[in-house]
Amino acid sequence: MDESSFILGVDLDGVVGDFYGVMRQIAAEWLNKPPESLTKEVSYGLGEWGIAEFGGYDRLHRFAVTQRNIFRDMLPIENAPAVLRKLSSRGIRIRIITHRLFLKYSHRNTITQTVEWLDNYDIPYWDLCFMNDKGAVGAHVYIDDAPENIVRLRRHGCRTIVFTNSTNRKLPGPRADSWLEMERLVMEAQTEWKTGTLDLFGAPTAG
Repeated sequence: MDESSFILGVDLDGVVGDFYGVMRQIAAEWLNKPPESLTKEVSYGLGEWGIAEFGGYDRLHRFAVTQRNIFRDMLPIENAPAVLRKLSSRGIRIRIITHRLFLKYSHRNTITQTVEWLDNYDIPYWDLCFMNDKGAVGAHVYIDDAPENIVRLRRHGCRTIVFTNSTNRKLPGPRADSWLEMERLVMEAQTEWKTGTLDLFGAPTAG
């Protein structure tokens, strides 16, 4: 880990990009159902939409990437690009860490769409990492929404902020319901890091 800069590890789907919003539209087309018939209150894997009998999540995901350019065309979550620009201007090193390369034979599309999307919305980043084991690349604080990722990161002692959506409401905080809340939490963590009171294993150290 680069100790000269405060490193923020940022997930993309469901955190910076409105993954579930755009996937709901794509899934409605794929399932031949009206979008309003698909609940917004989903769990990880989207089982509530009845996709199993149509081939399951992996098949829907492949369609979304290769036929509907999901990673290029999704909208950002409100305030995410602007807040990330502010955090970057304050000396925070933004490390994008995403596990988008989990399906074979779609990596080129995924990487190209990801870079184009980040550039299109002027989202700053120093590093772009496509990895499953997010803790392996190192960050002082992580932002994620996927329950499995959050639990794994915390189990390995990584300070992780939950970005709230329907998939993770049962997980304990710290959490942010918006990017304006996230900005405050990240700035507080950076201040703790600067003063040597940031405990990388969870909470601030006693001062």
